[in-house]
Amino acid sequence: CHRLGAESSCVLVVRVRESQHSTRVTLSSTDCYIVHEIYNGENAQDQFEYELEQALEAQYKYIVIEPTRIGDETARWITVGNCLHKTAVLAGTTCLFTPLALPVDYSHYISLPAGVLSMACCTLYGISWQFDPCCKYQVEYDAYKLSRLPLHTLTSSTPVVLVRKDDLHRKRLHNTIALAALVYCVKKIYELYAV
Repeated sequence: CHRLGAESSCVLVVRVRESQHSTRVTLSSTDCYIVHEIYNGENAQDQFEYELEQALEAQYKYIVIEPTRIGDETARWITVGNCLHKTAVLAGTTCLFTPLALPVDYSHYISLPAGVLSMACCTLYGISWQFDPCCKYQVEYDAYKLSRLPLHTLTSSTPVVLVRKDDLHRKRLHNTIALAALVYCVKKIYELYAV
């Protein structure tokens, strides 16, 4: 695993690499980055955030975040983005399929608010998350995949492990559904108020 930062951390990199070879972890040097919890001065939290930002921009396959505070904040940020994505998809699907399931006179009471919610979540995701490098990552919980990482070298017992995933299809899905919901809502509002 790599570690960016001061020269004092280079010794740690060598130890991590040595332990990788001795435990036969099959990760290349570009697969994993560890943000270690090493307090060097009073700006340690800023250093952790800088290291995480550099690792995200370098697009490592796995990023292990040892500092608890920044790990928890990152996991929450990813969870909120996931929630916005799922809400946009589910609300948009509800908007589009409610008219098929309910009588025409009542369907707009559910489909219009669901469509507005879908568009709002999609817009918020697009503004706040779409260009954030963190949106390309998910928190890894799979024990098998975690066992392949050099977690035994960490001082923290509860690191947050991020795995890079392609989110292109996910973005296309919620953008398409939200756009279809927008078209439906505009059409339905026109029908309701034009008559």
